Amino acid sequence: MTIHLTGNLGSGKTTLTRGMLRGLGYTHSVKSPTYNLVEIYKISGLYFYHFDFYRFNDYLEWEEAGFREYFNSDSICVVEWPEKAGDLLPPPDLRCVLNILDTGRQIEIQACTETGKQCLTHWKTNNR
Repeated sequence: MTIHLTGNLGSGKTTLTRGMLRGLGYTHSVKSPTYNLVEIYKISGLYFYHFDFYRFNDYLEWEEAGFREYFNSDSICVVEWPEKAGDLLPPPDLRCVLNILDTGRQIEIQACTETGKQCLTHWKTNNR
């Protein structure tokens, strides 16, 4: 599954990712991958990759970094600042747009694939 997170600095992208990991049962520290570009988490045989491309100056840096192999059917890839990789990233299953409001944050979630639609349906069914 590929999830793109879009929003201004401080809009909550890393906080949302931390919540995803907590929901999967991960209890250790979760930090922003701004300087490492990717943080890797293994949860019960599942690979969860948290990318942050904020520091990319050229979308070809994604290709040169060798990240293509991380995007496969056996992993979850959450990408902050996906626009910095141009059109080199696989299309997202979910696209999340975060906005800062006076009273907190707002998120808009769009399912872009059948997998994304199934994920949203499952989430809505189990969070009523």
